[in-house]
Amino acid sequence: MASVNFLYRSNRNEAALTLRFLFRHQEKDYVFSTKTKLIITRKYWEKVHFKKRIKDLDSSFEKSRIQNELNNIESHVIRLFNDNKNSKIDKNWLKKIIHDFYYPKEIKNIPENIIDFIEFYINYRKNELKITSINKYRVIKNKLIRLENYRKESLSVKDINEDFKKEFVDYQKREGYAKNTIQKELAFIKTFCKQARYMGLEVSSQMDNLKTEKENIEKIYLNIEELSKIESLDNLPQDLDEARDWLVISCFCGQRISDFMRFNKEMIREENGKKFIEFTQRKTNKIMTVPLHHKILDILDKRYGEFPKAIFFHKYNQLIKTICKIAKIDDLVKGSRMKKIGTGKFKYRKKDGVYKKHELITSHVGRRSFASNYYGKIPTTYLIFITGHSSEKMFLNYMGKSNKDLAVEVSKYF
Repeated sequence: MASVNFLYRSNRNEAALTLRFLFRHQEKDYVFSTKTKLIITRKYWEKVHFKKRIKDLDSSFEKSRIQNELNNIESHVIRLFNDNKNSKIDKNWLKKIIHDFYYPKEIKNIPENIIDFIEFYINYRKNELKITSINKYRVIKNKLIRLENYRKESLSVKDINEDFKKEFVDYQKREGYAKNTIQKELAFIKTFCKQARYMGLEVSSQMDNLKTEKENIEKIYLNIEELSKIESLDNLPQDLDEARDWLVISCFCGQRISDFMRFNKEMIREENGKKFIEFTQRKTNKIMTVPLHHKILDILDKRYGEFPKAIFFHKYNQLIKTICKIAKIDDLVKGSRMKKIGTGKFKYRKKDGVYKKHELITSHVGRRSFASNYYGKIPTTYLIFITGHSSEKMFLNYMGKSNKDLAVEVSKYF
């Protein structure tokens, strides 16, 4: 039996955490310690890390990041302890494996099984990958595990070919997954195979050309008229009023929820009589300076210079659906939403269909509304800079305007 604990053992305000490793052998207890390379503040460790409910979003993100690294270190130590056959377990052994965690040796044994390779790839790049990417990869890994169990035969990297594609698509459809979910996940599986090929494994000659159909779903955004309806709502309860203001802010700043929900007055600066907000985008790590639209300034005036109180993402998605329902944003549109399927153990899948528009509203609507409403009014280069898209092609694919809408915009230049 072995266990790992982490301690803050410095008198300084900022220091690396200490790892303490405990195990029992032949009725005797052993304890060894060594430093990690994870540097945190004393204040965070004492006031934040062990809290179960954290209201501040920055602190919540920080805890997720740190806990993810601690979990990876703990798994690394326990796994090597359990696999150990000959090495003496002492302080030097512990120091060495922590060093190896941060500075992995050259790859020797790369797993050929696709499921094992995905986990290997996650561990190999653990210090580079974001938590969201790791979670996404493990979802795909778990689906492949279920497929292996269903087919009663393992899958190697070189088995990812046309036959696999057909089997994968058929299985996912039986499980109730939407076409676009299947298309995205097959693209990720191809990415893993390309990484495996880069590392020297054999892959199928068919792999690069594997594709599945993508269904064109109407991209949901709020037009200016709908936004006016939302802005004009009054006598809302406090939680809906705060969510409504965040929704309006998101539609006029063009940022992801992971960025705009962190906005505060300390980020605002003024230059030449104009107000801007400065922040670092979570996803891209780009330092951004975005002008504040007069609609956002109106909300700040209403709130005495403050942004609304931050709301957790899941709760925010629920609230903005309610707001749009109250505002009668109820045109029938084609889209997809999570629904319970089957009987017995609950399964939730994205189901394509025709829904009232307010049912399809999520936090993505702000950034997409900004892109769609200002396309043709603000030069595309500037819009792409604000939204953070990496190319004009991605930007045009993201926004909610149809080919007909784009044609009308282009006709204005003729």
